[in-house]
This record gives sequence, C-alpha cells and structure tokens, in this order.
Amino acid sequence: MGSTQFGNFHDFCRDSTLPVCNLFTPWRQRPAELFGQLQGYDGCQLTGIGLSGGRHLGNLGSILIAFIAILVTVFLILRSNRKEAAVGRREFQLFLLGYIIIEICEIFTVGGLPMGSPLQQRVVLGFSAVHLGAIVATLWVLMLNGIVGFQLLDDGTPLSLGLILLSAAALFIGTGYIALDTAFSYSNRFDGSLTGDHRNIGLYVLYQLAPLVFLAAFFILETILVLRVLGEKKPMLYLFGAALLFAIGQIFQYVISTHICQGTNGKINGALFETLFTLLAVVMTWVFWSSITEDTWPMPVSGGTYTS
Repeated sequence: MGSTQFGNFHDFCRDSTLPVCNLFTPWRQRPAELFGQLQGYDGCQLTGIGLSGGRHLGNLGSILIAFIAILVTVFLILRSNRKEAAVGRREFQLFLLGYIIIEICEIFTVGGLPMGSPLQQRVVLGFSAVHLGAIVATLWVLMLNGIVGFQLLDDGTPLSLGLILLSAAALFIGTGYIALDTAFSYSNRFDGSLTGDHRNIGLYVLYQLAPLVFLAAFFILETILVLRVLGEKKPMLYLFGAALLFAIGQIFQYVISTHICQGTNGKINGALFETLFTLLAVVMTWVFWSSITEDTWPMPVSGGTYTS
C-alpha cells in the first residue's frame, strides 16, 4: 500500500485519488495538485475532461463504473432474495447495501466533480466522511458474515442482524466523527493533520489498517468453513479470485496510479481501475457465497401416505 511513515497520508494523497485526501486540502478539490506540484514533489494532477469556464470533470470513468456497480449490486440483492434457504442471506445483503453506500459516496469524493462554491466543497467533505465510515463499517459486516456461516447464532434473526447493525453503526459513527472533526475542525484536535505530512493516527488505523484486518479475517474464516466444515474445494477458487481481484485494484490505486496519470497527462489514473476491480471482487464474493449456500429448502421424503 505504498511506503510511508505510520499515520502519514501525504505520500498516499500525492500518488492516489483517495476520499480521505479531501479532508486535508484547503481547496478540497484535486488533492494531487496540493500534495504534488505545490509542495515540490513529482505529483500528477488528475484533470480528466475539460469543461467550460476552466472547470474539469476529473474522473468520469470512476463515476460511470460506480453507477454500474450500484445497478449490479441491486441485482445481486434481488437475486439473493431468491435463495430462500441460504445461510446468512440477510446478513450478506447488509454487506451489499453497505457497498452501495460506498459507491454513491465515491461519485462525489473520487469522481472529481466540478465543485467550486463553499457549499459544494462542504458537500464533498460530508460525503468523504460518510465514505470513510461506510468503508470501515461495510468491511466489518463482511467479516461478521464469515462468522455467520458457522451458525453460532440463528442467521436472519433480529438478534443476529441487530448485533451486526449496532456494531457496524458504532464503527461508522466513530470513523465519520473523526473525519468530520478533521475536515471542519470542530474540536481542533486534528488540526495538526491539515499540514505537513498530514499525520492522523485515528483515520490511518480505521481507514487503512482495520479494513485489511477485517478482510484477512473473512478470508481465514471462510477458508476454515469451506475446507474443514463443508469439506469442499471448488468454492475456494471463487474466494481466491475475489481476493486476487481486490488486490489488483489496490495495486492500481496505490502503486500504478501515478504512472497512469503521468502517462495520460492527467486524463485518468488508477482510481478508475480500482473501482472496476473492487466491483469485480464484490461480484466474485457473491458468487463464492452463493456456491456454499442452498437456493431452496430440500423436499422432505415422505415415509407413507397421510390419511385422516
């Protein structure tokens, strides 16, 4: 995920298009310009498509893919409804709903929409805070889905869904508050992260590290479930495929993005491909989940004819 000192976001924001970077820049737009060219680094400003009045639509590709991702995820939610006997059906739908929220936010936080007025800038900051909170909460829900498969609690019950929603809400609110306080300086506690290397330990742990822990835990839990409990191997191909697609997306975002930006003179960068490969990873995760669950309840075998 790039080389940097623990808690620092400067290098990430210089080379990538991340929603967290909106919180640190005084212009609230095109962070790469501030983190790159204005501070003497070899940064690349994502300009995208030129509009009238000197404005730019920075990331049309990510906007289009995010819109497609929303439609695809709605289809997956509806398709999941048909799997009446699937273990963790409602819990997995919560994960998909979280992903829809992420993609809606991504249109405003990563899309590079031409927003110049103070109100429009505040809208971007608000969506950025929601975006960060949704990422942490959604991946937490995904990890809990890995536990649901062991059926320690009855899935789909108010208790199961309530525990997931309450714990996810706590992470969402906590992350969102730190992000909003950083952006709007409510308490001035995080003002130090607005300058220098943009060091923010809270956001670094919650946004950069915690999601990786949640993903690793989900992968380990599902591997144990499939190999040890279900005794199957084929679903592991889907699980490995999802992990690989997600990893490719992160490589585009954190490693290759700056090279794509420079090679296209700022027309596109790795954010477009990160959005695409993350969508593919989510679809593959659904395919994996679908492969280890039943569509319908098995028909009971009658031992005789009932007579009154």
